Amino acid sequence: MKYRVNRRTGDKISEIGMGTAYIVEADRAEAVRAVRRAYEGGVNYFDLAAGDGTAFSIFEEALSDVRDQVMYQIHFGADYSKVTYGWTLNLDVVKRSVDRQLSDLKTDYINYGFIHCMDSSADWESYQRNGVLQYLLDLKSQGVVRHTGASSHTPSVIREILDADLIDMLMFSVNPAYDYQHGEYAYGGVDERAEVYMRCEKQGVGISVMKPFSGGQLLSAKTSPFGKALTQYQCIRYALDKPGVLTVLPGAQSVREVDFLLKYEEQAEEALDYSVIGSFAPPEAGGKCVYCNHCAPCPAGIDIGAVNKFYDLAKIGDDMAREHYRALEKNASDCIGCGHCSTRCPFSVAQMERMQEIKEYFDYGTV
Repeated sequence: MKYRVNRRTGDKISEIGMGTAYIVEADRAEAVRAVRRAYEGGVNYFDLAAGDGTAFSIFEEALSDVRDQVMYQIHFGADYSKVTYGWTLNLDVVKRSVDRQLSDLKTDYINYGFIHCMDSSADWESYQRNGVLQYLLDLKSQGVVRHTGASSHTPSVIREILDADLIDMLMFSVNPAYDYQHGEYAYGGVDERAEVYMRCEKQGVGISVMKPFSGGQLLSAKTSPFGKALTQYQCIRYALDKPGVLTVLPGAQSVREVDFLLKYEEQAEEALDYSVIGSFAPPEAGGKCVYCNHCAPCPAGIDIGAVNKFYDLAKIGDDMAREHYRALEKNASDCIGCGHCSTRCPFSVAQMERMQEIKEYFDYGTV
């Protein structure tokens, strides 16, 4: 397992995490074994926006002896006060639900307390007015909540939350379907969604990824909005390539499914190559580097995806991106103009010209 560091908290978080929306549909004994297998395979980050409140006792049974080695996302607004999942902005209900989750988990702290499912500005305004946000912040000041986060599908609302500078982690739906305007939660345009990734990277806010397979639609040519299937591994890699992303949270209901996800780290680059999405990218996505590195290998040894990413981040004012760019073993100044990258790019990025643009930007501050 590989790990990424949340710059705001210092936490080392596994690239592959685990979602729990459907874990309760499994046989309980198998569900416990699956959660434990995930931990044994290096998974240390678990989202607990479960489909049913019975999930929490599954985690208590599976992980209580290693509680200090795992991290839980617990959602303030996901209502389990009556066991089945509900969504609420009622402060008293939120308090009862959080108390129940802590009791069932047999824990006295929450690693990441999440502002839950803010998909409209009205919801976010209510969350701030009705005391739920203050309750979350009070628990943080008491040490019950160690870090704060938020979940949303809506880029415009995410901007408002990021403006408040309250969160250390964002849970966002990341997959090619949503990024390219297909699917139930494909909120925001191509550029608007890209801005979320860039801004989180700039502010050091980590992203945990929900719905990496678009509810399974992307895994079948029959249900994919593009008429072509992607593998789970391709979808995971796509998400992990986005700026800001720390962990992807696919669901699993069995040891077999967990073992399959854990094998992501063993895959050859060819199995992770998602460049096929270039064939169904919308016009507004054309000519924009998505850091897929399908253009590799560069004869000059340049990591073209990294060079492009640090350039894009530097342009929005991320000073750390400049440092990362200058720390690269090879950068745009080393481009020999062979054209290999431009001919291989599935997104029609004129990489040779872009390398010159990037060189001038970092050398002279111009574009």
